[in-house]
Amino acid sequence: MQPCGKCRPKDRVPRFEAVHGQPNGGFGGFAVRRARRVGHRPRAYGLGLVVSAAFLLSAGCATTGGEDGDGQSKRLKAQSHFNLGVDHLENGRPARGLREMLAAEDYSPEDPRIQYGVARAYLTRGKIQESEAHLLRSIDLEPGYHEARLTLSGVYMLQKRYGEAAEHTQALIDDPTFPDPWRAFTNLGWIDIKRNRLEDARESLELALEYRPNDWQTLLNLGILEASEGMSQQALGAFQRALKSQIPPSAGAELHYRIAEIYVMLGERQRAVKHLEVAIQRAADDPWGQKSEAYLSRLR
Repeated sequence: MQPCGKCRPKDRVPRFEAVHGQPNGGFGGFAVRRARRVGHRPRAYGLGLVVSAAFLLSAGCATTGGEDGDGQSKRLKAQSHFNLGVDHLENGRPARGLREMLAAEDYSPEDPRIQYGVARAYLTRGKIQESEAHLLRSIDLEPGYHEARLTLSGVYMLQKRYGEAAEHTQALIDDPTFPDPWRAFTNLGWIDIKRNRLEDARESLELALEYRPNDWQTLLNLGILEASEGMSQQALGAFQRALKSQIPPSAGAELHYRIAEIYVMLGERQRAVKHLEVAIQRAADDPWGQKSEAYLSRLR
């Protein structure tokens, strides 16, 4: 089956925001939260949590040379529902996005990108097991589908299935065709932090930074690692470098919260208060903003 070149410009898989270490159980990669549309540049994820900002990809839109009229009609209907689903997911309408993705699947169940779209739609609804099933199906249909494998590693991380997450992440690292290995290294670093393999985690994160020296997700994970080992100044340096990047409000709130924690430990309460105030301003309704507000009330 060959991709239909005519539909590449407008058929795409939504890109999702990667969020680390959420108070409600996130991880060093994408988190299960409402999808937001972010930029169009190729980047490094981890639901994963490096899980997980996905590229904008072309839709499956696969066809064969012998496609009859009925097959072409189904393909076009699948494409239409898929594109509507992407639009809903990118604009914070996950229920409608899921409905459109499922409709697309009805017309084209063998399309790996539609399977991936269904999986991401389920993920935004917090339906982890359903998402996993569709990601596995996507990879079964197209073993070299990098985004599906990266997202699957993030889903396993959400479930604390770190061994399986590491297996899929390592597969991406070993794949010379994977264009963004720093995303996999960042995820693997977080996995090893959670498995208390701190030396391995540091190696993976440092390798990720060789590819992308200012990747905020990698720097956030590295700062968390440094803080866990009592290296306060190094952790501050990593967090402050991450703040210089273009980051989502939630990630910024987390960074300010973690910086505040270190300043409190160092006895610099006023500096901590300033960072907590910024975290609240950036993301008042986010779990990290709410956590910052609670921490600030204890300090005052």
